[in-house]
Amino acid sequence: MKKPKLVIVPRSYGKYAHNALEKLSHVFDLNYLPMNNLRNDMSDNEIIKLLNEADAIIIGGYGRINRHIMESIPSLKIIAKRGIGLDNIELNAATELGIVVTYARHTMEEISVAEYTVALILACARRLVEADKKVKADKYHERASLIGIELRNKKLGIIGFGAIGRRVAQIMKNGFGMKVIAYDPYVPDEIFEEYGVKRMDLDTLVSSSDVITIHTPLTPETKNLINEERLRRIKEGAIIVNTARGAVINEKALVNQIKAGRIFACGLDVTAKEPPEKDNPLMLLNNVIITPHIAAFTYEALKRIDTAIAEDLIAFFSGKRPIRVANPEVFNKPLRFKIKV
Repeated sequence: MKKPKLVIVPRSYGKYAHNALEKLSHVFDLNYLPMNNLRNDMSDNEIIKLLNEADAIIIGGYGRINRHIMESIPSLKIIAKRGIGLDNIELNAATELGIVVTYARHTMEEISVAEYTVALILACARRLVEADKKVKADKYHERASLIGIELRNKKLGIIGFGAIGRRVAQIMKNGFGMKVIAYDPYVPDEIFEEYGVKRMDLDTLVSSSDVITIHTPLTPETKNLINEERLRRIKEGAIIVNTARGAVINEKALVNQIKAGRIFACGLDVTAKEPPEKDNPLMLLNNVIITPHIAAFTYEALKRIDTAIAEDLIAFFSGKRPIRVANPEVFNKPLRFKIKV
């Protein structure tokens, strides 16, 4: 019997989870793309050609799977996102077309991302990247110019109080003695109470926080959430960290407020366009740290994520419902592949 075709887009998939690849190879005909990844500047037709006749796809943060692409690949039955952000998959279209979408939720992904967030906060507060550059440029004598700020008793504002935001709250409250407030209209009061975090409306959070960290998905509602008006209200001398999605912040307005001296430092693991263009003004600012979307990149997290992806794909083609489904309402519609729901 012919094995279903699985197209694996991220070349690093399975590198730290060899058992996952081995298990997949027993069920699927594994196909890697003849390049490092899908590119965001590819046309739909180029993507369709690369993914043609796929029964299943593992996709990372680059490239996209929209309605036109899904409709043009009638063999496609399931899409597995190697991550938790779904902004490059047209989820509603997948549901309407009977295509299941899985993602890496419930793999303790919050551990690595939260720890990375804390690292960025500390790097900003103590100007670690600037200090490193000074020493390597033979400017050790300028060390007195690298004055940082303490975090103890400062106010941390968390935008998006899901698993990652809650983990950050625990670390910064218990480990650094920060006062923590958070904004999330979808999280019940009981969760805020459980973590000892005060619920706050977004405008008050922005204007009163010494450190702001963003952990919200990119949706039409959250795009440009931190806009020019909110950035003008930001507390003078604040730190902003974003390990979620770049487009949540208006980058032009962010640059203006940094240049105006209102923002002490900024740590970005994500930008509106990835990779950022060389002439992006953020790239020229000494008090801005930009990293290449690697908050979840630890050996432990990638092993858990890749294993979970393999488990869900194998379960699906064994006729079972996967565990980590991003569009559970799809099971109320005719699926492209019949399973026991």
